[in-house]
Amino acid sequence: MPRVNLSEIEGLDSPAGRALLAEIGRYDPKTALRTATRMRGAGHPAAFVAAALTQARLRDRARVKFGADADEMLFTPEGLEQATRASVAAHRAARFAALGDAGAVADLCCGIGGDLVALARAGLRVDGVELDPATAAVAFANAAALGLAGRVRVRTGDATTADLASYDAVFLDPSRRAGGRRTFDPDAYLPPWSFVVEVLRRTACVKVAPGIPHSRIPAGVEAEWVSDGGDVKEAALWAGSLRTADRRATLLPSRATLVGTGSGRPAVRPPGQWLYEPDGAAIRAHLVAEVATLVGGGLIDRRIAYITSDSRVVTPFATAYEVTDVVPFSVKRLRALLRARNIGPVTVKKRGSPIEPEALRAQLRLSGTEHAVVVLTRMGDDPTVLVCRPPSPTGPPSDLDEAAGTDP
Repeated sequence: MPRVNLSEIEGLDSPAGRALLAEIGRYDPKTALRTATRMRGAGHPAAFVAAALTQARLRDRARVKFGADADEMLFTPEGLEQATRASVAAHRAARFAALGDAGAVADLCCGIGGDLVALARAGLRVDGVELDPATAAVAFANAAALGLAGRVRVRTGDATTADLASYDAVFLDPSRRAGGRRTFDPDAYLPPWSFVVEVLRRTACVKVAPGIPHSRIPAGVEAEWVSDGGDVKEAALWAGSLRTADRRATLLPSRATLVGTGSGRPAVRPPGQWLYEPDGAAIRAHLVAEVATLVGGGLIDRRIAYITSDSRVVTPFATAYEVTDVVPFSVKRLRALLRARNIGPVTVKKRGSPIEPEALRAQLRLSGTEHAVVVLTRMGDDPTVLVCRPPSPTGPPSDLDEAAGTDP
């Protein structure tokens, strides 16, 4: 997709540009050529039409992150790639809202303004700083299009030279791309990691990659991993008065949150009636021990994040599967067992196993009508299969059922 430049953004943010985008509507690749021809025939310059169609395509992609807001926003390809999903940005902004309505936040490397918008909607005054002029123009255009211009200012500049003395808090979203590709190395961030550490000496939040090594998290800083709909989306580091824990896993949309309690390593024990798969945010936050405490369980292997228990406990931090069989791994034996149970569709999960789920499904050649969950793992040095019933949305009541954590 072509790079978006400042003149294109200024044109698209004009009344004529907004009208053209509204006329194009939702992007349809099947009719894009016909639409372009019609727009040029109506007297619109070819470059203007091409820029508008690029925006229509970007809006189409952006609806996954921004929902209906995407139809009012402008984007750059790079900015959309790094932009925070709206649900995650709103969660984060709710934590910043503890600063109060008079709070002023510096949004460094504000990109296309996803977090800028969320912070302003939370009642804060926000000043964005963005190195790329076109992206900075997009950020302010988006705030204005969503009715937030009165709370937002955006300037083009280098985040590392910003004067932060007058702000109550700082939000920083460093670029995590190198050579056009996503990087998981904190030393490849821009601004550099040394600047990140400097910002975290203030009341601040820094967005980081979910795979950040725990060893790189500065002392006295909270690390929070966030999953949305079961998928880990990002991590953030919280410092100063915004810090409320050491490690935290937060689940959206419920905002259930689990914090580190210093629980020791869970005991390793044989599989019980129930197998628990912790949410990815809890695993990333190294809170598997806390999840095991919630369900009263232990690990099936000390190196693998599967928890087992003899009781069913409802918690948002783990999915429970009822175990029907535990057998050594053997395709032939597993096929015979599943066929005897009239199993057809299977969900294959794995931790600590080299077997690829699709390859196993092809080898099983099942044709039954019942559904099963097949878990490939190991216990010690032994490759093992746990056959489970699919999870149900609810389970029997338990005194731990409500141990879901609280909002920060």
